[in-house]
Amino acid sequence: MKENRQKLQKGLIRRFIPYYRPHLKLFVADIICAALISAFNLVYPYITGEIIDNYVPNKLLGALLIASFALLVFYVVKAGLNYFLQYWGHMVGVRIQKTLRSELFDHLERMPLTYFDENKTGVIMSRLTNDLFQISELAHHGPEDVLLSVVTLVGALIIMFFYNVWLALILLALVPVILIYSFFMRKRFIKVYDEMRVVQGEINSDVESAVSGIRVARAYAAEEHEKTKFERGNDSFASCKGRQYKVMGQYYSSMRLILDFMKFAVILAGGLFFFNNSIEAGVYAAFIMYVTAFSDPIWTLTSIYEQIQDGLTGFNRFCEVMDMPLEPADGTINCGRLRGDITFSHVSFSYKNDGNVNRVINDFSCAIGAGKTVALVGPSGGGKTTLCHLIPRFYEVDSGSISIDGTDIRSYTRRSLRENIGIVQQDVFLFNGTVRENIAYGNFAASEEDIVEAARRANIHDYVMTLPEGYDTNVGERGVKLSGGQKQRISIARAFLKNPPVLILDEATSALDNATEMQIQEALNNLSVGRTTIVVAHRLSTVKNADEIIVVTPEGIAERGTHEQLVALNGIYKALYDYQFKNL
Repeated sequence: MKENRQKLQKGLIRRFIPYYRPHLKLFVADIICAALISAFNLVYPYITGEIIDNYVPNKLLGALLIASFALLVFYVVKAGLNYFLQYWGHMVGVRIQKTLRSELFDHLERMPLTYFDENKTGVIMSRLTNDLFQISELAHHGPEDVLLSVVTLVGALIIMFFYNVWLALILLALVPVILIYSFFMRKRFIKVYDEMRVVQGEINSDVESAVSGIRVARAYAAEEHEKTKFERGNDSFASCKGRQYKVMGQYYSSMRLILDFMKFAVILAGGLFFFNNSIEAGVYAAFIMYVTAFSDPIWTLTSIYEQIQDGLTGFNRFCEVMDMPLEPADGTINCGRLRGDITFSHVSFSYKNDGNVNRVINDFSCAIGAGKTVALVGPSGGGKTTLCHLIPRFYEVDSGSISIDGTDIRSYTRRSLRENIGIVQQDVFLFNGTVRENIAYGNFAASEEDIVEAARRANIHDYVMTLPEGYDTNVGERGVKLSGGQKQRISIARAFLKNPPVLILDEATSALDNATEMQIQEALNNLSVGRTTIVVAHRLSTVKNADEIIVVTPEGIAERGTHEQLVALNGIYKALYDYQFKNL
């Protein structure tokens, strides 16, 4: 286990190093500044010892003034170097963080939807924010602090041996104690930090879910339930954080005690040497200062261990996502504008989660002629929406094939394929932006006139014009400032603007009142002319005029035909139709 972890960490470091390459000049300058600061830290005690032992007793005023002025210059230069470290050193980390965030976001954009089905939004957000911040801090402070500490540590030890071998040996004898204790505590650190990462992601996910569902919670008067659920996670977080701080407290307090004892040992031994005339006062003073110069880097190295663990853990989580496969291989054919002749041939599909397989479509075959309107109806769980998701390749079929215009859709590039498909779903998602921006999602190159025309055809223009800022009105997160029907009509306007040859309407009018539904249905009927339209609907009144209605059940296609033909069959469709209209 230990060897595997060490191998993993070495692999992570090797993988991380190339991210410094674009910022190499700035990084090298940062390292040089750290090295110069370390050198200055080693010079101060030497000059101080010379002042005490030589310049002051011998009344060398000129030398005293020169040495004092040199110290002042060093302090000023060191201040400038520290500014460079704090500003430009951090910018190295920020720029690396920017690169990592861009890579991660780009990778997420191209990952299969199954990843988002199986991972919580809060956990994904934690990787984009918290993890990358910790990596950024490690990218800056890691090499800088390690170099500064090592140079100061080694330099101070060499100089102390030069001053007095016996005092240096006394100091050196305590180093193994520090190493052994650090090694002992390392395992406990690793365990609590791994636990903390998991708990942090879970609580982020719980908060994201609670905030997104605040209206549902209030509608069901479930605030206390949500609070109780949150408090369980919060308690788990506090408990885990408490264990983390307990280990930190034990480690840092013990380490500080060892370092203080190191100073105590040198002060006591040095004092005895001074009384025995083995060392001079200046050497004694300089040695005490070098002990501080020696112990501070040890403290820094032990303190940075927490940051290294955070950074490496964060980078490991980053690599876990980056190593996940993208959507299956893209096609090579740019399909241009399709006619819309769709054929399902023995299609089967299953959702897979944690080893569990849920077959929702089994050996489905169907041909939809270009320009035809086909409705998919039937009980829930039959795979109607899933069939619609397979057409734009949101998911890949397990077996069989789907072709458009006689070509397997897997041969088309996803971009060109999806440019030919317009989708209006029951669960409308609006981006946090203006009405104009959300409609323009259908065609980013559309003119203002095109956007307004699409809104008119979706029966939303008149309402937009009543808003204080018209099309520049912000809809809020997920369209929270709009009603369900208004959000649905903006989504429909997107489809109008896109003007695709293939149109998928997944319960597209489900959130509308009856009067508005009739208006939108008429517009959708007009839009469907000359286009292949697939309608998923539970309201059978919206599909009566479809060219063909297919009744889909978990077992497959149960019935198909026109409205009149299916009513005459007196089967599943007739039963559903009678149930919906029995009170009319």
